[in-house]
Amino acid sequence: MVNVTVDEIQRNPLKYLRQVEAGETLVIVRSDQPIAELRPIASSKQLRPFGLCAGEFIVPDDFDAPLPEDVLNTFEGK
Repeated sequence: MVNVTVDEIQRNPLKYLRQVEAGETLVIVRSDQPIAELRPIASSKQLRPFGLCAGEFIVPDDFDAPLPEDVLNTFEGK
């Protein structure tokens, strides 16, 4: 962790944002008192691999066929 004053951040904010992007945690201080911590966000979102469920199910040929009348009526409250 690196201590940085409010004045230093105001002079060159991009410098410190780049440090945070690189994984560094900054402690922002005013009058030698820590007032905030600026740290990178831990990425919890991972992309699903392509073809994750390949072969686990089959899409029927009539998947996009119109629904039967009785099912449509149920949706429409008839």
